[in-house]
Amino acid sequence: MIAGIGVILLGVVLYWMATRGSVSWQGDDSLSAAALAILLIWIGGFLFSYGLAAARAAAFPLLFLVLMIPLPERFLDWTIELLQRGSTEVSYRLFNLVGVPALRQGFVISVPGISIEVAAECSGIRSSLALLITCLLAAHLYLRTPWKIVVFILLVLPLSVIKNGIRIVTLTLLSLYVDPRFLTGSLHRDGGFVFFLLALLLLFPAFLALERSESHRVGSKTPRAAD
Repeated sequence: MIAGIGVILLGVVLYWMATRGSVSWQGDDSLSAAALAILLIWIGGFLFSYGLAAARAAAFPLLFLVLMIPLPERFLDWTIELLQRGSTEVSYRLFNLVGVPALRQGFVISVPGISIEVAAECSGIRSSLALLITCLLAAHLYLRTPWKIVVFILLVLPLSVIKNGIRIVTLTLLSLYVDPRFLTGSLHRDGGFVFFLLALLLLFPAFLALERSESHRVGSKTPRAAD
């Protein structure tokens, strides 16, 4: 009960700081702080109502609510730039791999007939967050060993970059050799789910290997029945 009251008070103070302008926030960071404050009040109410043991049992769903907090502006900009750089590098390598001459300057890749820029809007931040949520749920439901959970979650970043690179190269090649409208058409605007499914497909072998190793570990600890 005392812990719950303490968390509630912490949330109230943080919400007051976020909404009263007593702290100089950068950009929309005050929104992130206010959302965190509301979450702390909710968690404190849960602690106050049900106790510490129930909070431990419900740790994952309670902490999962952290994902509703908007990312702070500086962290969001850093993440987007990281995805941009990775997507540009992967796209450049894929063009070379398929035999298409490519020249890279910053976030701009030039191929014969067209130059494309991997802009912030093309970083894949939204699909990366969706992939992170999917991996968190899968790891919570099927994995038990902490280091395996961490390894599986860490695969999100490289898979997001690879997926986005494949998307950029695919759309560019289709626009060059099939129809220029592919760079502005529905596959470009609304086809993100196709490449999201591709990322899940690429992730599935790693997940299956980790999940099977969990099953093997549990099975090896099961005592054999007496003859």
